[in-house]
Amino acid sequence: MSHNEMDTTIERMTVRSYTAGDQRAVSWLYANGLLAGQLAPNDTGADIENMIEAYFTDPANHFWVAQVDDQIVGMIGVARDEGHTAEIRRLRVDPKFHQTDIASRLLELAVAHCKHHGYLKVVFDTRFEREGAVDMFDRFGFQHTRSKALQGKEQLEFYLDLYRQKKEGE
Repeated sequence: MSHNEMDTTIERMTVRSYTAGDQRAVSWLYANGLLAGQLAPNDTGADIENMIEAYFTDPANHFWVAQVDDQIVGMIGVARDEGHTAEIRRLRVDPKFHQTDIASRLLELAVAHCKHHGYLKVVFDTRFEREGAVDMFDRFGFQHTRSKALQGKEQLEFYLDLYRQKKEGE
């Protein structure tokens, strides 16, 4: 995808809350992002099958989709982990759109949601191996806490302390 095509894609992109009509696309993005097509030992995928319960019964939880024209091309969720900690879940972008800023836009929205709802810490893990993905997490201030082998691939765990970040205007 050329630089011009990437810019146009972002201009045509909208990010909105998940609706039931998005289920097929969300399920596809989820399945497409599975490591070697298999669930991780600590992942049942139950949230994908029960989106309303998982992301819309607590106002501090939420799930968004990124749409370009009529196609769902990305997704991200926020769910309460424990106490004042949120977990960013299911960050996925259609492989055809990996060279765009869709993941950054989704991550920015999720972090803003966490701040708005008073979370003090945000955690997430990923199996992204691309250097660009790790650079994106760095730009947002996430710290790499540890790596562990999972089904022959490296899983990276990150956290972000929101209480240490400067407030707007400081």
